[in-house]
Formats: sequence, structure tokens, C-alpha cells
Amino acid sequence: MSAQKVVVVGAGASGLSTAWWLARSGVEVTVLDKGVVGWEASGRNGGGCSHYQSPLFKEEQRLWPQMDELLGYPTEFSPERIVMAVTPRQLEQYTYIAQMNNRLGHRVDLLDAQQVREAVPLAGDNCLGGIHYRFGGHANPHRTVQAYAWAIQDLGGRIVQHSPVTGFRREGGKVTAVESTTATYECDAVAIAAGPQTGTLLAQLGIDLPLAAARAEMIVTEPAPMMKLGGVDGNGLYGRQTLRGNLAYGGGPHEWVEFGDLGPEVKPSTPLTRNLARRLAELFPNAAHLNVIRSWAGVIEMTPDGRPVIDRKDNVTFCTMSGVGFGLSPASGHAVSDLVLEGRCSFTDIDKLALSRFDGIGEGWKTQKGWLPL
Repeated sequence: MSAQKVVVVGAGASGLSTAWWLARSGVEVTVLDKGVVGWEASGRNGGGCSHYQSPLFKEEQRLWPQMDELLGYPTEFSPERIVMAVTPRQLEQYTYIAQMNNRLGHRVDLLDAQQVREAVPLAGDNCLGGIHYRFGGHANPHRTVQAYAWAIQDLGGRIVQHSPVTGFRREGGKVTAVESTTATYECDAVAIAAGPQTGTLLAQLGIDLPLAAARAEMIVTEPAPMMKLGGVDGNGLYGRQTLRGNLAYGGGPHEWVEFGDLGPEVKPSTPLTRNLARRLAELFPNAAHLNVIRSWAGVIEMTPDGRPVIDRKDNVTFCTMSGVGFGLSPASGHAVSDLVLEGRCSFTDIDKLALSRFDGIGEGWKTQKGWLPL
């Protein structure tokens, strides 16, 4: 198709991937972000790339091993993951996950306690067993969002940071320009992938996307001896070992927070960091002596059913990933780009991700689900 102008709102992993796919298609693309590329949850997460429950899973798995070559910059992708149990309930749950995936044709090996300890030397005598995903893996969020950004610029795309979107110009029901604090950007189409701000921005266009904002926290430790496999989860935690050996881990419970146009007024760490540290020490007793050297408290968005929304109305395509945006970003960007350019996803059926599933949900849905009062 002939080149056109598209504005992407949001420079997290989903927005950047969308812009990269559009630029690969010859589109003149501009990315706007209220802050810095990957500055929110996209640059600070567990880095997991193993979302077997998503309709985007096969494309996620196809693309991640190729992303360094496709982008031209390192993502530090590493394949496969181990999930280890330290309670009987966890072992039962992980065994069920393994059996389910194997029925679906996704290989997952059951491991006894000794096999886990051999693969994960930081594990202790409290380990009861685990499972080994022979698919998926993890990547470095900081590296990956920067790789997307550089690749977009290499293809002629433009990224404008510190440029909060303030409004939209419309003619005949279609968006013709995006207004921000830095300039007004004319466009033939717009894609909105702005994390928790997505709902607020869509409301300006008369689109009701039900979202709740939740605090998420992570901790990073001093370097530990390198494990054979850097992607190890368990004990309610998600995360990875960095190439320097640091353990970067997070995990609920999430706390619902008040959220303004640009986010919460402050993002303080909470006592959850102590909870994360305790559970990480239980998961890796042989690393329990390590100090926590930094932490992050940020905000993720969540739909009523905890699933992403990828949809289009007129010339506005929108995407909200409910906390799984980073890992699925190669595939979600492909899907959003397809919707922008062709009106449909070319590689899988994403009807179950349509916004229409929330028709008639009503304004009181957060209270009905018990998410309010805070």
C-alpha cells in the first residue's frame, strides 16, 4: 500500500512494536509519549515471553528468537524457563499447567526436586519439584524497548518524548490530527497503546474502555552466581537473572490506585518489597544473603477479565495488554499494525480480544468485582 501518516500514542513495548511494524510497511510513523521510551512498566518487568494462553502465542514464539536480527539491536532474549515449587499446592498447580500445555502440543517437562536443584543451583532443600517450559523464555526489557526505538528511527520513524497527548482533531468521525504539548501531528490513522492512559485517551473519542490502574513492584538484588537458565519463576514470583547475575523479580498482590491524566501523583515503594524479598529468599535459599539494591513501584492497567483488548473503531486502533504487554509485544505490534493498515489481523483470530465483550458492563463494574473501594 502507499505510505501514509500514522501517529502512535505510547512508547512502551506495545506502542513501539506497533510503530516498528508500521515503519517496516513503509508508513510515515510518529510515536508520542508523555515521558521517556519504556519508562513505565515496559522497561521494568520480569521479561517473560511465554504467554501460552494468548491467541498471540504462536506469533510471539515465532518472533522472539528472531528479534535481535530483525531489529538490528540486542534484546538479550534467552529461550526456555523453569518454574519451581516450594509448597505442595504450588507443585500441584505447576503439574496441572504442564499437563495442560502438553495436551496443547507445547512441551513442558516435569522435574523432580533433584532435577530442579541441578538446573537451578540457587534452589534449596525446600524445593519440591517443578516444570521446564521448552518454549518461551525471557528478554531484557530495557534493552528491548531501546532496540525497538532505534529500529524505528533506522526505518525513518520519529519518536517524540516528553509530549503528553492533550486532544484529537476529527473530521467526519475520523481522527485527522493528534494534539500534544509539543505540537499538533496530522495523521491518516492513530494507534493508541498508552498503558493505563489508554482508557482516558479513548474517552476523548467517545470510546469506553473499562480499565483499572494497579500498582506493581519489583526488586533487584546484588549479582548471584550465574544459573544455567536465567528464566526461573515460582512462589508467586515472576522474573529473571540478568547477564550480570542480578535477580530481578516481582509479583502481586497488586494494589488498586487512583489514577489521573498522567498517572498517580507519586509512585512510592510499599511494604510489598519486603514480601517480595522474603518470597525470593524462599525460592532461592542459596541467594538469601544477597542485598536488595533497588526497587521499582509503577502502574499497570487491567481490564475486567484481565485479558488484553486489541480493536479498531473508524481510523483509531487501540491496544491495552493488562500486564502482559512486554512479552507479547512482537506479536501485538504485528496485530495492531495489521488492524491499522488492513482492518484485520493477518496471522491469527483475535476476535476474543475485541472491546465488544464488555458491552453493557456499566460504570459500577469495579465495585461489583470488589476492586473498589481502594
